[in-house]
Amino acid sequence: MRSAPADLPLRVVAVTYSPGAVLRDFVASVEAATSRPVEIVLADNGSTDGEPERAAAEHGNVTVLRTGGNVGYGAAANAGLAGLTSGYAIVANPDLHFEPGSIDALLEAAERWPRAATIGPAIKTPDGDLYPSARDLPRLSTGAGHALLGWAWPANPWTARYRREREAPRERPAGWLSGSCLLVNLEAFWSVGGFDPGYFMYFEDVDLAERLGRRGWLHVYVPSAVVVHEGGHATQRDPYRMRRVHHTSALRYMSGQYPGPSNLPLRAALRAGLGARMLLSYLSGRVAAGARFQRRAADLDSLAAAEARRSTAAGQADTGER
Repeated sequence: MRSAPADLPLRVVAVTYSPGAVLRDFVASVEAATSRPVEIVLADNGSTDGEPERAAAEHGNVTVLRTGGNVGYGAAANAGLAGLTSGYAIVANPDLHFEPGSIDALLEAAERWPRAATIGPAIKTPDGDLYPSARDLPRLSTGAGHALLGWAWPANPWTARYRREREAPRERPAGWLSGSCLLVNLEAFWSVGGFDPGYFMYFEDVDLAERLGRRGWLHVYVPSAVVVHEGGHATQRDPYRMRRVHHTSALRYMSGQYPGPSNLPLRAALRAGLGARMLLSYLSGRVAAGARFQRRAADLDSLAAAEARRSTAAGQADTGER
Protein backbone atom coordinates (compact mmCIF):
# COMPACT_ATOMS: atom_id res chain seq x y z
CA MET A 1 0.00 0.00 0.00
CA ARG A 2 1.33 3.40 -0.99
CA SER A 3 1.52 6.42 1.27
CA ALA A 4 -1.09 9.12 0.86
CA PRO A 5 -0.07 11.97 -1.47
CA ALA A 6 2.64 14.12 0.09
CA ASP A 7 0.46 17.24 -0.03
CA LEU A 8 -2.20 15.65 2.23
CA PRO A 9 -1.73 16.05 5.99
CA LEU A 10 -0.38 13.08 7.88
CA ARG A 11 -2.39 12.48 11.03
CA VAL A 12 -0.43 12.18 14.26
CA VAL A 13 -2.51 10.90 17.18
CA ALA A 14 -1.38 11.36 20.77
CA VAL A 15 -3.40 10.07 23.72
CA THR A 16 -3.37 12.71 26.45
CA TYR A 17 -4.27 12.64 30.12
CA SER A 18 -2.95 15.81 31.78
CA PRO A 19 0.35 15.46 29.88
CA GLY A 20 1.99 18.57 31.32
CA ALA A 21 4.51 20.77 29.59
CA VAL A 22 6.09 17.83 27.69
CA LEU A 23 3.23 18.16 25.20
CA ARG A 24 4.71 21.45 23.94
CA ASP A 25 7.97 19.73 22.98
CA PHE A 26 6.04 16.89 21.38
CA VAL A 27 4.12 19.25 19.10
CA ALA A 28 7.22 21.25 18.20
CA SER A 29 9.25 18.13 17.42
CA VAL A 30 6.58 16.78 15.04
CA GLU A 31 7.06 19.82 12.81
CA ALA A 32 10.77 19.05 12.36
CA ALA A 33 10.28 15.30 11.92
CA THR A 34 8.65 15.40 8.49
CA SER A 35 8.51 17.54 5.37
CA ARG A 36 4.83 16.67 4.98
CA PRO A 37 2.00 18.75 6.41
CA VAL A 38 0.63 17.19 9.57
CA GLU A 39 -2.57 17.28 11.59
CA ILE A 40 -2.13 16.49 15.27
CA VAL A 41 -5.13 14.97 17.04
CA LEU A 42 -4.96 14.89 20.82
CA ALA A 43 -7.30 12.09 21.88
CA ASP A 44 -7.90 13.41 25.37
CA ASN A 45 -8.93 11.11 28.21
CA GLY A 46 -9.99 13.85 30.62
CA SER A 47 -7.03 16.21 31.09
CA THR A 48 -7.35 18.84 33.77
CA ASP A 49 -4.04 20.69 33.29
CA GLY A 50 -5.14 22.73 30.25
CA GLU A 51 -2.16 21.65 28.12
CA PRO A 52 -4.15 20.06 25.26
CA GLU A 53 -6.29 23.19 24.99
CA ARG A 54 -3.17 25.38 25.06
CA ALA A 55 -1.60 23.37 22.22
CA ALA A 56 -4.76 23.69 20.11
CA ALA A 57 -4.93 27.44 20.74
CA GLU A 58 -1.29 27.97 19.76
CA HIS A 59 -1.17 25.67 16.72
CA GLY A 60 -3.71 25.68 13.93
CA ASN A 61 -3.02 22.05 13.04
CA VAL A 62 -3.72 20.71 16.55
CA THR A 63 -7.19 19.45 17.50
CA VAL A 64 -8.43 18.20 20.86
CA LEU A 65 -10.73 15.17 20.58
CA ARG A 66 -12.48 14.44 23.88
CA THR A 67 -13.04 10.74 24.42
CA GLY A 68 -15.58 11.24 27.20
CA GLY A 69 -13.45 10.00 30.07
CA ASN A 70 -10.35 7.97 30.86
CA VAL A 71 -11.18 5.21 28.41
CA GLY A 72 -7.64 3.82 28.16
CA TYR A 73 -4.88 4.05 25.60
CA GLY A 74 -6.14 1.75 22.87
CA ALA A 75 -9.72 3.02 22.84
CA ALA A 76 -8.51 6.63 22.69
CA ALA A 77 -6.07 5.87 19.87
CA ASN A 78 -8.89 4.20 17.93
CA ALA A 79 -10.99 7.34 18.36
CA GLY A 80 -8.12 9.50 17.12
CA LEU A 81 -7.74 7.39 13.98
CA ALA A 82 -11.48 7.16 13.26
CA GLY A 83 -12.45 8.26 9.79
CA LEU A 84 -9.13 7.27 8.20
CA THR A 85 -9.28 4.02 6.25
CA SER A 86 -6.21 4.09 4.00
CA GLY A 87 -2.68 5.41 3.96
CA TYR A 88 -0.63 5.85 7.12
CA ALA A 89 -0.88 7.63 10.45
CA ILE A 90 1.29 7.98 13.54
CA VAL A 91 0.21 6.90 17.03
CA ALA A 92 2.51 8.23 19.75
CA ASN A 93 2.75 9.07 23.42
CA PRO A 94 2.72 12.81 24.20
CA ASP A 95 5.96 12.60 26.22
CA LEU A 96 7.86 11.76 23.06
CA HIS A 97 10.39 13.89 21.17
CA PHE A 98 10.81 13.14 17.46
CA GLU A 99 14.33 13.69 16.17
CA PRO A 100 14.51 15.68 12.91
CA GLY A 101 13.48 13.62 9.88
CA SER A 102 12.33 10.65 11.94
CA ILE A 103 8.76 10.53 10.61
CA ASP A 104 10.00 10.82 7.04
CA ALA A 105 12.37 7.90 7.74
CA LEU A 106 9.39 5.80 8.88
CA LEU A 107 7.42 6.71 5.76
CA GLU A 108 10.37 5.79 3.54
CA ALA A 109 10.59 2.43 5.28
CA ALA A 110 6.90 1.86 4.57
CA GLU A 111 7.71 1.98 0.87
CA ARG A 112 10.37 -0.70 1.37
CA TRP A 113 8.04 -2.94 3.41
CA PRO A 114 4.59 -2.91 1.75
CA ARG A 115 3.38 -5.76 4.00
CA ALA A 116 4.23 -3.88 7.18
CA ALA A 117 1.19 -3.13 9.34
CA THR A 118 3.24 -1.18 11.89
CA ILE A 119 6.66 0.42 11.65
CA GLY A 120 8.53 1.62 14.73
CA PRO A 121 11.60 3.78 15.36
CA ALA A 122 14.53 3.35 17.69
CA ILE A 123 13.51 4.70 21.09
CA LYS A 124 16.08 6.37 23.29
CA THR A 125 15.64 7.23 26.94
CA PRO A 126 16.74 10.60 28.36
CA ASP A 127 19.52 8.71 30.18
CA GLY A 128 20.99 7.48 26.90
CA ASP A 129 19.72 3.89 26.96
CA LEU A 130 18.29 2.19 23.91
CA TYR A 131 14.83 0.93 24.81
CA PRO A 132 14.18 -2.61 23.49
CA SER A 133 11.11 -1.64 21.51
CA ALA A 134 11.20 -4.42 18.88
CA ARG A 135 10.59 -7.75 20.57
CA ASP A 136 9.43 -11.27 19.84
CA LEU A 137 5.89 -12.13 20.81
CA PRO A 138 5.90 -13.43 24.40
CA ARG A 139 5.60 -17.18 24.65
CA LEU A 140 5.08 -19.22 27.78
CA SER A 141 8.76 -20.02 28.33
CA THR A 142 10.22 -16.63 27.42
CA GLY A 143 7.44 -14.74 29.18
CA ALA A 144 7.82 -16.70 32.40
CA GLY A 145 11.62 -16.48 32.40
CA HIS A 146 11.55 -12.76 31.66
CA ALA A 147 8.93 -12.00 34.31
CA LEU A 148 10.54 -14.09 37.02
CA LEU A 149 14.23 -13.37 36.43
CA GLY A 150 14.52 -10.17 34.41
CA TRP A 151 14.52 -7.80 37.37
CA ALA A 152 17.34 -9.72 39.12
CA TRP A 153 19.27 -11.07 36.12
CA PRO A 154 18.70 -8.75 33.14
CA ALA A 155 20.99 -10.73 30.82
CA ASN A 156 19.21 -14.05 31.39
CA PRO A 157 18.63 -16.09 28.20
CA TRP A 158 14.83 -15.80 28.30
CA THR A 159 14.87 -12.00 28.47
CA ALA A 160 17.60 -11.90 25.82
CA ARG A 161 15.53 -14.10 23.49
CA TYR A 162 12.37 -12.07 24.09
CA ARG A 163 13.89 -8.58 23.81
CA ARG A 164 16.60 -9.45 21.23
CA GLU A 165 19.04 -7.01 22.80
CA ARG A 166 22.07 -9.10 21.89
CA GLU A 167 21.54 -8.13 18.25
CA ALA A 168 23.02 -4.91 16.93
CA PRO A 169 20.31 -2.44 15.85
CA ARG A 170 19.21 -3.09 12.28
CA GLU A 171 16.12 -2.75 10.16
CA ARG A 172 14.17 -5.98 10.57
CA PRO A 173 10.77 -7.55 11.21
CA ALA A 174 9.79 -8.04 14.85
CA GLY A 175 7.06 -9.89 16.69
CA TRP A 176 5.70 -6.63 18.07
CA LEU A 177 6.69 -2.99 18.40
CA SER A 178 6.21 -0.58 21.28
CA GLY A 179 2.93 1.32 21.01
CA SER A 180 4.63 4.44 22.34
CA CYS A 181 5.41 5.34 18.71
CA LEU A 182 4.07 3.56 15.65
CA LEU A 183 3.54 4.34 12.00
CA VAL A 184 0.31 2.47 11.29
CA ASN A 185 -0.88 1.07 7.99
CA LEU A 186 -4.54 2.00 8.34
CA GLU A 187 -5.90 -0.64 5.99
CA ALA A 188 -4.22 -3.33 8.07
CA PHE A 189 -5.09 -1.67 11.38
CA TRP A 190 -8.82 -1.57 10.74
CA SER A 191 -8.85 -5.05 9.16
CA VAL A 192 -8.55 -6.41 12.72
CA GLY A 193 -10.68 -3.70 14.35
CA GLY A 194 -7.79 -1.59 15.65
CA PHE A 195 -6.64 -1.78 19.26
CA ASP A 196 -8.68 -4.00 21.56
CA PRO A 197 -10.35 -1.54 23.99
CA GLY A 198 -10.44 -4.31 26.57
CA TYR A 199 -6.82 -3.45 27.37
CA PHE A 200 -6.88 -0.26 29.41
CA MET A 201 -3.11 0.14 29.18
CA TYR A 202 -0.17 -2.18 28.40
CA PHE A 203 -0.22 -5.17 26.03
CA GLU A 204 -2.63 -3.50 23.62
CA ASP A 205 0.33 -3.22 21.22
CA VAL A 206 1.32 -6.88 21.74
CA ASP A 207 -2.26 -8.00 21.15
CA LEU A 208 -2.60 -5.86 18.01
CA ALA A 209 0.64 -7.24 16.59
CA GLU A 210 -0.37 -10.84 17.28
CA ARG A 211 -3.73 -10.45 15.57
CA LEU A 212 -2.18 -8.71 12.55
CA GLY A 213 0.57 -11.30 12.33
CA ARG A 214 -2.01 -14.07 12.06
CA ARG A 215 -3.25 -12.33 8.90
CA GLY A 216 0.20 -12.21 7.37
CA TRP A 217 1.13 -8.62 8.17
CA LEU A 218 4.60 -7.62 9.36
CA HIS A 219 5.93 -5.30 12.06
CA VAL A 220 9.19 -3.61 11.11
CA TYR A 221 11.79 -1.97 13.33
CA VAL A 222 13.52 1.00 11.67
CA PRO A 223 16.38 2.26 13.86
CA SER A 224 17.36 4.90 11.31
CA ALA A 225 14.31 6.78 12.68
CA VAL A 226 14.97 7.91 16.24
CA VAL A 227 12.75 9.31 18.99
CA VAL A 228 13.36 10.10 22.65
CA HIS A 229 10.73 8.87 25.11
CA GLU A 230 10.65 10.39 28.56
CA GLY A 231 8.20 7.76 29.85
CA GLY A 232 6.77 7.13 33.26
CA HIS A 233 4.01 9.76 33.35
CA ALA A 234 1.16 7.33 33.99
CA THR A 235 3.13 5.16 36.41
CA GLN A 236 4.39 8.14 38.40
CA ARG A 237 0.86 9.48 38.79
CA ASP A 238 -0.54 6.26 40.29
CA PRO A 239 2.26 3.66 40.45
CA TYR A 240 0.42 0.92 42.32
CA ARG A 241 -2.59 1.05 40.03
CA MET A 242 -0.35 0.95 36.94
CA ARG A 243 1.52 -2.07 38.29
CA ARG A 244 -1.81 -3.81 38.78
CA VAL A 245 -2.93 -2.86 35.27
CA HIS A 246 0.34 -4.09 33.78
CA HIS A 247 0.00 -7.51 35.36
CA THR A 248 -3.71 -7.91 34.62
CA SER A 249 -3.07 -6.97 30.98
CA ALA A 250 -0.28 -9.54 30.82
CA LEU A 251 -2.64 -12.14 32.25
CA ARG A 252 -5.37 -11.22 29.76
CA TYR A 253 -3.00 -11.58 26.81
CA MET A 254 -1.27 -14.79 27.90
CA SER A 255 -4.55 -16.44 28.93
CA GLY A 256 -5.96 -15.62 25.51
CA GLN A 257 -3.13 -17.57 23.91
CA TYR A 258 -4.18 -20.73 25.77
CA PRO A 259 -7.98 -20.96 25.55
CA GLY A 260 -10.32 -23.86 26.17
CA PRO A 261 -11.06 -26.23 29.06
CA SER A 262 -7.86 -28.25 28.57
CA ASN A 263 -5.75 -25.17 29.35
CA LEU A 264 -7.66 -24.23 32.50
CA PRO A 265 -4.85 -25.45 34.84
CA LEU A 266 -2.30 -23.47 32.82
CA ARG A 267 -4.39 -20.30 33.02
CA ALA A 268 -4.75 -20.81 36.77
CA ALA A 269 -0.98 -21.12 37.07
CA LEU A 270 -0.52 -17.93 35.03
CA ARG A 271 -2.94 -16.11 37.31
CA ALA A 272 -1.13 -17.30 40.43
CA GLY A 273 2.32 -16.50 39.08
CA LEU A 274 1.48 -13.04 37.79
CA GLY A 275 -0.49 -12.30 40.95
CA ALA A 276 2.52 -13.16 43.08
CA ARG A 277 4.80 -11.04 40.95
CA MET A 278 2.37 -8.12 41.17
CA LEU A 279 2.38 -8.30 44.97
CA LEU A 280 6.17 -8.46 44.95
CA SER A 281 6.29 -5.38 42.72
CA TYR A 282 4.33 -3.47 45.36
CA LEU A 283 7.09 -4.25 47.86
CA SER A 284 10.13 -3.80 45.65
CA GLY A 285 10.79 -0.96 43.25
CA ARG A 286 13.47 -3.10 41.62
CA VAL A 287 10.92 -5.76 40.71
CA ALA A 288 8.51 -3.11 39.47
CA ALA A 289 11.18 -1.57 37.23
CA GLY A 290 11.85 -4.90 35.50
CA ALA A 291 14.98 -5.82 33.56
CA ARG A 292 17.54 -3.10 32.97
CA PHE A 293 18.14 -2.20 29.34
CA GLN A 294 21.24 -3.84 27.89
CA ARG A 295 22.15 -1.45 25.07
CA ARG A 296 23.09 2.21 24.93
CA ALA A 297 21.72 4.66 22.38
CA ALA A 298 25.31 5.18 21.19
CA ASP A 299 24.94 1.79 19.48
CA LEU A 300 22.83 3.61 16.90
CA ASP A 301 25.89 5.63 15.83
CA SER A 302 27.50 2.61 14.18
CA LEU A 303 24.28 1.99 12.26
CA ALA A 304 24.21 5.60 11.08
CA ALA A 305 27.85 5.42 10.01
CA ALA A 306 27.23 2.23 8.03
CA GLU A 307 24.23 3.76 6.29
CA ALA A 308 26.27 6.86 5.44
CA ARG A 309 28.95 4.66 3.87
CA ARG A 310 26.34 2.80 1.84
CA SER A 311 24.79 6.08 0.66
CA THR A 312 28.20 7.43 -0.35
CA ALA A 313 29.02 4.24 -2.24
CA ALA A 314 25.65 4.31 -4.01
CA GLY A 315 26.18 7.94 -4.97
CA GLN A 316 29.61 7.21 -6.35
CA ALA A 317 28.29 4.27 -8.34
CA ASP A 318 25.48 6.40 -9.71
CA THR A 319 27.93 9.11 -10.74
CA GLY A 320 30.10 6.52 -12.47
CA GLU A 321 27.13 5.23 -14.46
CA ARG A 322 26.30 8.72 -15.63
